[in-house]
Amino acid sequence: MDKKQTVTIPKGLCFGEFKIKQGQQTSLNGTSIFDPVLCELSYRWFCPPKGLILDPFAGGSVRGIVASKLGRQYVGIDLRPEQIEANRRQAQKTCENEMPVWHVGNSLNIDKIAQGEYDFVYSCPPYADLERYSDNPEDLSTMQYKDFLAVYRKIIAKSCSMLKEDSFAAFVVGEVRGKDGNYYGFVPDTIQAFKDAGLSYYNEIIIVTSAATLPLRAPKQFDVSRKIGKTHQNLLVFLKGDAFKAAKKIGPIDMSDLESVIECDDA
Repeated sequence: MDKKQTVTIPKGLCFGEFKIKQGQQTSLNGTSIFDPVLCELSYRWFCPPKGLILDPFAGGSVRGIVASKLGRQYVGIDLRPEQIEANRRQAQKTCENEMPVWHVGNSLNIDKIAQGEYDFVYSCPPYADLERYSDNPEDLSTMQYKDFLAVYRKIIAKSCSMLKEDSFAAFVVGEVRGKDGNYYGFVPDTIQAFKDAGLSYYNEIIIVTSAATLPLRAPKQFDVSRKIGKTHQNLLVFLKGDAFKAAKKIGPIDMSDLESVIECDDA
């Protein structure tokens, strides 16, 4: 990046704002930035204090840095060495205590790369082929949906096998249209993958996203094709074991202890 983007995380993020300076942009160099407000809420709601977080589709630095700020341990995996190096540089500048850990590798091998038991599985996977992240043939974003789904399901199954009993997992996902204009069914496919991995489908949280230029684009699109403009994503929450025991491990939700600024040089 040529220009520094600053993400401000206000105290008590339940009603906070996600702000990126220089035009309120939601992406950098064509790649989406994960919302740190959503990340903090997810950790506070579904991960025990000082818990260990597994992220099989790490991408940028936000989820690791927010984990550090909240006293959680984070382990993320991504195929791209350049992205992992950028994440590590960002963490060195931003994190003061628990340093996030990022591994370069294919999450098909997650059980070997990041061995251990985890308190929370949390990620935002590639939305099929909506954004292409690299030319690596192992990159899910380069695959046809049928192939994507087969690999995606295996990664979810392995990640869930590493999740402790009486714990939560959560993925941020959204529907994606194929080249024929029809939805792939990515959201229900994700739900089914977790259920097949032995977890219960426990919560669905709707994330309302910025409309931006959608009100201008949607009428024309609707007139021609009857496609509805989409302004939401889904935070799908899954449960392994007993919900009451999982909630007891997490304890009461305290939103009073974080006030920080994350300066993001990298997506």
